[in-house]
Amino acid sequence: MDYRRMRIRRYKEIISVFTKHGFGTLFRRSGPWHSLKHKTPKADTAPDSFRASAGKHLRLALEELGPAFVKLGQLLSIRQDIMPAPMIEELKNLQDSVQPFSFLEAKALIETELEDRIDHLYQEFDETPLAAASIAQVHRARLFSGKLVAVKVQRPGIEEIIDLDLDILKSIAHFIDHRTKYGQLYDFGGMVADFERTIKAELDFTQEGENADTFKRNFNRDEGVTVPSIKWVYTTKRVLTMEYFEAIKISDSEGLERAGIDRRKIAERLAASICNQILRDGFFHADPHPGNIQVMRDETIVFLDMGMVGHLNEDRKEMISKFFIGVASKDSAMVVRSILDMNVMVYQKNIKNFEKDIDTIIEKYLTMPMSEIKIDDLLCETFQTAYLNHVKIPHDFSLLAKTLGTLQGLLEKLAPELNSFAVAEPIAKRLIGQQFSAKKVKKQLKKSLLSYHTLLSEFPSAMRNILRKAENDDFTVQFQMKEMNEFQRRLERIFNRISFSVILLAVSIIIAGVLISSGLSADTSGEMTLFNAMVLKTGLVLAFIIILGLIVSMIRSRH
Repeated sequence: MDYRRMRIRRYKEIISVFTKHGFGTLFRRSGPWHSLKHKTPKADTAPDSFRASAGKHLRLALEELGPAFVKLGQLLSIRQDIMPAPMIEELKNLQDSVQPFSFLEAKALIETELEDRIDHLYQEFDETPLAAASIAQVHRARLFSGKLVAVKVQRPGIEEIIDLDLDILKSIAHFIDHRTKYGQLYDFGGMVADFERTIKAELDFTQEGENADTFKRNFNRDEGVTVPSIKWVYTTKRVLTMEYFEAIKISDSEGLERAGIDRRKIAERLAASICNQILRDGFFHADPHPGNIQVMRDETIVFLDMGMVGHLNEDRKEMISKFFIGVASKDSAMVVRSILDMNVMVYQKNIKNFEKDIDTIIEKYLTMPMSEIKIDDLLCETFQTAYLNHVKIPHDFSLLAKTLGTLQGLLEKLAPELNSFAVAEPIAKRLIGQQFSAKKVKKQLKKSLLSYHTLLSEFPSAMRNILRKAENDDFTVQFQMKEMNEFQRRLERIFNRISFSVILLAVSIIIAGVLISSGLSADTSGEMTLFNAMVLKTGLVLAFIIILGLIVSMIRSRH
């Protein structure tokens, strides 16, 4: 089947699924589907009771459509500026769980990727998967060294399906951006581009392995937190072999209780780890849902599935630290400044309105007890205000909000009395304090001296070039005023009108002179009378042309 036919078939499948779940009207009112040359979607077939919860059926539709739509829904679950609150709550419950594919398919893919028979690669290999998701499933195996491992195998054909869905999502985003009023406000094309980078990274298991190695190094500074070691000899782009842990899912409350694990301690350790990942390392797990976090019997937390990660540079880590300190210390000005210092403004003219709106949000939260502040609600309201003021929030901040929102949900189940701000505030203060440590000041001073050294070393050469150009009359300075072209056009119109007026005045004076001289002249001969009449007619014609020109000029100047 050629690609175009596959694309149309997938479009029809998407429309069919959404129509089944009560969203057919949406497609009938939209434009992209009309180019498919097939019947307009039927009216929603769902009964009234089925339509009772639009959010629930949106979630079910996304789950039915597969991994690209599931992960897109998960990212939309933090976008209160786009989605209504009931849908947000439903999208938070999206499950990426599907039927596993057969062992024969998994075996064929492993042998193709690792270029050997599976019984030559692993001493034992469980045919029944431990877990299955839309992108991959995981099997337990044993190496010939006796070491237990978990083998993550990519679902056959999933890359082609995701590429097709991404292509369709790009088309939808292009339509929204160029044909609806929402495009200018939200930049759906940019969202899909960010989403494409994220999901493409998840499809490359070597990238996930490198992420795990980075987490391993960062976690060496933390107690009771780890990630599986990657077995690189048995890892490719589509097969990932890693250390296997006998552990309990963090969402298994009964299992944690039977093992005698202190849930409050686990909650504090988990919150501290994620805050350190964000504020200290600038490299954080962007999908820490309960299925990706386990707890060993010695209370060590294990992070799994490192395909989706977020990155923050040093400046943004510092700004986010100030954000937390500002909220915790009830310093509204610090919160506003920390957001503006992230350099996310698109139109600087909106900065005053943005400051006022953010100040209103912060004032609302500063009146609440610290134990009642929900960090995900605060960030979502902040992002909503940003988009309404045409402030484009970087992709990593969206992942940050998603991570902190998931953390908030986990803490509410593990230790409801624990607030994430209570954990983030001391970490943020410590990191800000480190900015003034002797080691940090020395590093900054060294960096500044190096910059000045570079500037001073380049100055003589730059100055020599300027003097040489000035000597050769090749030195020009360009000065551009804002809206200079418009100012120049207005100035030209003013001078044109003045010129016309001066000419009209001159003609008028000449005509007046002719009339006066005719009245005073004693010469009433026919030749003189004919001359005066000709001058008068010519003057009147010129005056009429000049007046007409002025009228046309004024009409054009209004456009």
